[in-house]
Amino acid sequence: MELVKNNGGYFLFCCVLLHVIVVGCESLEAPLQKKTCTYVITIQTTCTWGGETSNHVSLRFGDTNSSEILVRHLNSKHLRQVDPLEPDVLDDIPRKPFQACMVDQFVVTAPCVESPICYLYLKLVGNDDWRPGFAQVDVLEGSHLSSNNFYFRRYLPRLVWHGSDACDSEVTPFGFKKKRKVHVENP
Repeated sequence: MELVKNNGGYFLFCCVLLHVIVVGCESLEAPLQKKTCTYVITIQTTCTWGGETSNHVSLRFGDTNSSEILVRHLNSKHLRQVDPLEPDVLDDIPRKPFQACMVDQFVVTAPCVESPICYLYLKLVGNDDWRPGFAQVDVLEGSHLSSNNFYFRRYLPRLVWHGSDACDSEVTPFGFKKKRKVHVENP
């Protein structure tokens, strides 16, 4: 009888431990990963003299639900150059992006946005000037999430984010009223 009492406590301890492990493991499941999407970014460089650049260009875009995609060195994601007048590929030979009068396409894989892309900013890091004409982001997994064209047509300032934000705008009798968005760098 003494053996049963001693082993009964051990058995009860093992049952409680097993219960804690089983119940605890249910909450330790891996969190759901956000689905990834493929983005094709199209950027046109104007035909203005001195409009091209060999500097690093960064890009950030997103939607109204705070889904933000940041591409630090867009130059390294270069896919191809296309004819500005027709969407045909000129060639598949790797070339330097952001040349005057050219349209470049870049491919980026990142977490999916949840609503249509409504803002896009570019950042130029380097010494020479660059004058983009327009930029557009196409979401291959859902064309309804793709952006409209974002027009620049001016030289980009260096080392600052420059672009447009069509999110959170409301129509008033005096025109469009937009909420100010301040971007804070994460450490």
